[in-house]
Amino acid sequence: MTSPKQRVDDWLASFESALRARDVRAAADLFAPDGFWRDLVAFTWNITTVEGPDGVADLLAATLDEADPSGFEVTEEPTESGGVVEAWIRFETATGRGTGHLRLKPEGAWTLLTTLRELKGFEESQGGRRPQGVEHTLAKGRLTWAERRAAERQDQPYVVVIGGGQGGIALGARLRQLGVPSVVIDKNERPGDQWRQRYKSLCLHDPVWYDHLPYLPFPANWPVFSPKDKIGDWLEMYTRVMEVPYWSSSTVRSATYDAAAGKWTVTVERDGDTIELRPTQLVFATGMSGKPNYPAFPGQDVFRGEQQHSSQHPGPEAYRGKRVVVVGSNNSAFDICGALWEHDADVTMVQRSSTHIVKSSTLMDVGLGDLYSERAVAAGVTTDKADMIFASLPYRIMHEFQIPLYEEMASRDADFYARLEKAGFRHDWGSDGSGLFMKYLRRGSGYYIDVGAAELVADGRVKLAQGQVSHLTADGVVLEDGTELPADLVVYATGYGSMNGWVADLVDQPTADRIGKVWGLGSDTPKDPGPWEGEQRNMWKPTQQENLWFHGGNLHQSRHYSLYLALQLKARYEGLPTPVYRLAESHHRG
Repeated sequence: MTSPKQRVDDWLASFESALRARDVRAAADLFAPDGFWRDLVAFTWNITTVEGPDGVADLLAATLDEADPSGFEVTEEPTESGGVVEAWIRFETATGRGTGHLRLKPEGAWTLLTTLRELKGFEESQGGRRPQGVEHTLAKGRLTWAERRAAERQDQPYVVVIGGGQGGIALGARLRQLGVPSVVIDKNERPGDQWRQRYKSLCLHDPVWYDHLPYLPFPANWPVFSPKDKIGDWLEMYTRVMEVPYWSSSTVRSATYDAAAGKWTVTVERDGDTIELRPTQLVFATGMSGKPNYPAFPGQDVFRGEQQHSSQHPGPEAYRGKRVVVVGSNNSAFDICGALWEHDADVTMVQRSSTHIVKSSTLMDVGLGDLYSERAVAAGVTTDKADMIFASLPYRIMHEFQIPLYEEMASRDADFYARLEKAGFRHDWGSDGSGLFMKYLRRGSGYYIDVGAAELVADGRVKLAQGQVSHLTADGVVLEDGTELPADLVVYATGYGSMNGWVADLVDQPTADRIGKVWGLGSDTPKDPGPWEGEQRNMWKPTQQENLWFHGGNLHQSRHYSLYLALQLKARYEGLPTPVYRLAESHHRG
């Protein structure tokens, strides 16, 4: 009987032989009829997935000569389960070195992941290549470390990153390590203020193992769930330690692109001065959610109380004894309702559409425990390996892996869901039962990770109202069915728009329309219109606007995908050829 390693070795040898002979059809026929190849920059200078042998053939016909791949080999002992062999691999291309993951079924490759990890000749200065830090030869005019850093700040950047939250900071650190002149620009006074300014009770809902930043993981005593002020301080420290070029208290007012010159003009207000930067590349790292959705309801101008979007909510202290209506029923809505209840406000949640809820402890154990947990670390699953396992599952079939997990969660917490539904809360498991993570990938909304506030709704301590808002009166909110909700404060936990809204504001509407909607998979499920994209729309890869990019997502995505975006920018900075396979099309304006 052939061992798993021998099967993998044989497949890799056949694959490489076909690639070397430029026999595209032979290479494609090594894939199962339902096979997938997901490539992160290594072959395609894009983030893309192809399906079936014909898709593989199309990818190779367009990229093989330029990529010139070789050296495919396993990096650790393959494993087998349920007739599927899994293997970790490495390989080289003409310009770089990569790693990947392979799943083999009897009929051929089921999934292949290839990722570019470094560029030949432009490797990062770490490990054995770390900088010396000092010159041990005395010379007149020798610059100190601080003087060299000050001189760097006076240079025109090749990349301007708009937005200095975790996404911008992670990308800034990657670009710094790769030697790409860049600057991260943020309107706040200090790095991390994006978190410090949120409502007082906010904590990350993702566990610490999921949230590490590049290069510098959280220490072993870091709490499982990071309080907002603690994560804000970490981001500020990280920015300094990683020497991220960072302009705080700076506001980008406009950006225009000169196609003939291949450069942007970015106008920035900083310390009372107006500065013009002329970068080649412009990255919007303004958060995957885009601009706050502040709804327009009749009567908002006559309401005598306070109104605020959830992103503006300062915290519960000022609202003790007040009547508060929170419009929305997702993460921010629940967090705000819970904190207000703790401070003795009279709170009503308005649920306008069904929401998926999963208990935090259950999600950590069932949903993330095998990849991002202390037990995963003990089993040898590093953060990088966990990221690669996640990346190895094509989005087309990811829901098939998620559905059983959420079925187990539903069974484990059946009493909790029964009590929620008895209270009148409309709950769902996603359009196909695949739960939270697919909702996040498809639409970025529609869920709550319960850290206690759902219990308040289940037992009536936070009141629940159902329906759409009709209008506001001088002292309350009226729903379409005529229900009147008295209010001293209305919080609109109504989410955020597409990231290309920032492009419309800072560049122009035609550019935003040309790029189209940002985020989503094209799954044709609620709030994720088709056609099928196969990857996150316009994220971390070239867009229909030359030299304009989007970066963001949660801390996991900011960490993982910042590498591939940084490598794409580095290659262009060094003048390497970067022919893009299957540039994403634009199907939606907003």
